Amino acid sequence: MFVSGGRLRAAGVTAILLAVLTACGGGTSNGARTTAPATTASPTPTQNPVHGIKDTLRHVTRRTTPATRPHLVRSCTPGTRQVRHTSRSGSGSHRRTRTWYTTEHYQNCHKVRSGTETYRRELRPERWCVLLDDVGGDRKRDDVWFRVDHVDYNRILTADDHTRVQFVPLLPNTGC
Repeated sequence: MFVSGGRLRAAGVTAILLAVLTACGGGTSNGARTTAPATTASPTPTQNPVHGIKDTLRHVTRRTTPATRPHLVRSCTPGTRQVRHTSRSGSGSHRRTRTWYTTEHYQNCHKVRSGTETYRRELRPERWCVLLDDVGGDRKRDDVWFRVDHVDYNRILTADDHTRVQFVPLLPNTGC
């Protein structure tokens, strides 16, 4: 397989860049989670783990309501248009231009409203919150709320009361 010099150079730079990014973003040495949860609706976590003494947990359930919106359907109508064609032949004073027209068929498609449809509108997203005391080892920082993903919430839920826990918050100090 033949690879040009430019492609080979680009492949080498890409391999080095991937190696550097993998080495830098591999996680923390203390085992804290540094990746975002699989759900797309939740915000991305910060990269700094938080530790403190477990105080209280709060699970805020998702609240939805039925709502309606216009139902749009794709409607296509056939259409035609005249297309002009020209052909030139000869040269000099013997130049001749021939013109003819053809009919081209096409579909004109657009979305039109066709009644309404019902869906579940989200009034409040689901949240998992943890209340910590002695945040970061500071005895004066008590009763600080942190939003976490459900995996960290379940892990902290099973921990004993008033034990030191560590996690990566989604949104620090949000006051769940």
